[in-house]
Amino acid sequence: MPRFWDGVIITLEALALGTLIAFTLGLFWALAQRSSVRWIRVPVVAFTEFVRNTPLLVQLFFLFYVVPEWGPSMSALTTGIVGLGLHYSTYTAEVYRAGIDGVPAGQWEAATALNLPRVHTWRAVILPQAIRRVVPALGNYVVAMLKDSPMIAVIGALDMLGEARAFSNETFTSEALTVVGVAFILIAYPASLLMRYLERRLVH
Repeated sequence: MPRFWDGVIITLEALALGTLIAFTLGLFWALAQRSSVRWIRVPVVAFTEFVRNTPLLVQLFFLFYVVPEWGPSMSALTTGIVGLGLHYSTYTAEVYRAGIDGVPAGQWEAATALNLPRVHTWRAVILPQAIRRVVPALGNYVVAMLKDSPMIAVIGALDMLGEARAFSNETFTSEALTVVGVAFILIAYPASLLMRYLERRLVH
């Protein structure tokens, strides 16, 4: 059980920080893709398409084994968090984009008629409405990230599944894997309930 709890902490840490990176970067990508400046928009679109269409596992290996040859290295856990956040940021970017596109055109026209600065229009008018619309979809990606978090074990960050596999290999038993399966359900279900609560508060 001590090893299991160590794995749970790693899993929750990777999920929380990875989600923070994914949500923050995703919004940045979405806004950059709408930029009128071509040299900003085109590279961002190309980068997000590339990341979204390559496997997370390959990206983790690249960040952990290849990137350190060109610059500073990161610990296995930090690499896992960055990899999860970066990978899912390209998906949340599409969610934000859909939410922004769903804001009625009249809201843009009203902001223009009031002569609101562009930054204020985004911050006070567009983004609050867009984010309310996309909370359910963002919540789905939190659960998806939880289910993909065991991939960080391949680079040495032993989450609860990584710890269970190591324990099972040492003891030739499978009980640890069963415990981890139940643990994933116990973590994912409250997370889904929380997202439903936020959906009711923000959307309705």
